[in-house]
Amino acid sequence: MTTQAAANEVPEEKAQQEQIASRRPGTDDLSVAEVATRLRRRRKWLVSPLTLRIMAINLLALAMLVGGVLYVDEYRRSLIVAELQNMRLQAELLAGALGASIVQNVGDDSVVMSPDLARQLVRRFEPPPGVRIRVFLPTGEMAADSRMLRGPYGVVQIEPLPPIGARPSLGEQALNAVYDWIVGWLPSDERLPPYLEAPLQTAPDYPEVVEALQGEAAYARRRLPDGRMHLSVAVPVQSYRQVLGALVISGTDKGIEENIRAVRLDIMKVFALVFAVTALLSFYLARTITRPIERLAAAAERLRLGMNRQHKIPDFRKRRDEIGELSGTLIAMTDALWQRLDAIERFAADVSHEIKNPLTSLRSAVETASRVKDAERQQKLMAVILDDVKRLDRLISDISDASRLDSELSRADMETVDVGVMLSTLVGIYTAVPKEDGPRFKVKVPSGDKLLVKGLESRLGQVVRNLVTNAISFSPPGGMIAVSGSRQGNNVVFTVEDEGPGIPENKLGDIFNRFYTERPKGERFGTHSGLGLSISKQIVDAHGGTITAENRKDADGKVLGARFTVRLPKQ
Repeated sequence: MTTQAAANEVPEEKAQQEQIASRRPGTDDLSVAEVATRLRRRRKWLVSPLTLRIMAINLLALAMLVGGVLYVDEYRRSLIVAELQNMRLQAELLAGALGASIVQNVGDDSVVMSPDLARQLVRRFEPPPGVRIRVFLPTGEMAADSRMLRGPYGVVQIEPLPPIGARPSLGEQALNAVYDWIVGWLPSDERLPPYLEAPLQTAPDYPEVVEALQGEAAYARRRLPDGRMHLSVAVPVQSYRQVLGALVISGTDKGIEENIRAVRLDIMKVFALVFAVTALLSFYLARTITRPIERLAAAAERLRLGMNRQHKIPDFRKRRDEIGELSGTLIAMTDALWQRLDAIERFAADVSHEIKNPLTSLRSAVETASRVKDAERQQKLMAVILDDVKRLDRLISDISDASRLDSELSRADMETVDVGVMLSTLVGIYTAVPKEDGPRFKVKVPSGDKLLVKGLESRLGQVVRNLVTNAISFSPPGGMIAVSGSRQGNNVVFTVEDEGPGIPENKLGDIFNRFYTERPKGERFGTHSGLGLSISKQIVDAHGGTITAENRKDADGKVLGARFTVRLPKQ
């Protein structure tokens, strides 16, 4: 599906590039090369940066967890302690056997250890590979060593050979190399002294032997040149609590390291499996995020460069997640953009139509004035021309106000507005200088309850002025105009009522359209531009509210006047 989608996108991209290339110089700041670069931007990555970030975060957490598990020093210490205890138990058994079998009586009820018997007995013990047994006399001399064989021709040192085994495979060699590399990065808090062995060994060379000759068992750990740990346990050889010497059992941590290695290798195998599964799941998760975003970005780019309604935003609203919300928002934004463009087009057509009417009248009056010689008729034509000029001036002012309203509302900062105070203040301006046969005003706002909304006070005041001015123009002489404000649920509501003829029932939905006007009989044509209520609706919509119009009727259905209701979200 991805290959087919990419193949279908190629002709569209070529068509867009040809369309952009065919534009006149100066109509677009983007060159063909820049456009092509932007269209191919999403394909230059084999794996998107967002996918890499998601995989890195998931896998790094897993690697840190496994790294902590591989750091098994506590388990290693427990194995070392267990090994030392096992060596001590073996040493005590051997020391007991030595104390009972190699004692020589030297008189005065004194006994000593026989070095020859000690060597014979140690040789018979046959310690396992890697284990060494040594016996030291109270004088500090070494009496026996399992690695030293005394014969008629001198002393022969015995070194156990490593077991014969098969050569590791390439896979095992690679695994061992990886293991050694990982273990080399693991921290270690052990700083052991090196193990040094003199040609002629004596008890003072080993502190644990000195303690054993004093009657106490002792342990020691040292570091061999090859990095392995040397473990040593020394216990006293006694006969009836008389210390005859010291027996030392020593060995390396080879068995412990093999156990640790086996545990770590098992962990690494599990980690490799979990790592692969996590990587695949992370890649799948990332693609479910990045692929729709890439498609949305590509569609938005095509839409921006082509400005063609055939380019649709992919619909992912069925996902019911953030990407679905983003897709729905982009679709709604695109629809709003096209609606705005349609509105601008209709607005331009309406403006052209509305301006042509006074221009046609003005041209006709000017052409007629140039041929008429009668001064009275010329004066009437000049009055028509002046009236058309005023009408044009009023139209241009209202059109300018309506055209910059959106940009002003988008830039201005909303503030807290008390609708009750605003209604009282604005109506007070109309009642300050009463006119003969003019309408009467009545204001009703709750006392002690502020009607607070978030908005632009100047523009909301414009709405009130437009509604009141509209009511004045329809009110009969001495009629009542009632302005009221109240709180209803989560809204602040204010109404403007008059006692005029009302609104035609079939025009209730049209009075908020641009340039629509339904003026009272006898009013001079062209006095109003028909933009007041349209601008009011535009302002109320920008504040998240609604504005409606209806007729006031009595019980018999007789129209008593018009009512305009504005609802705004309360703060």
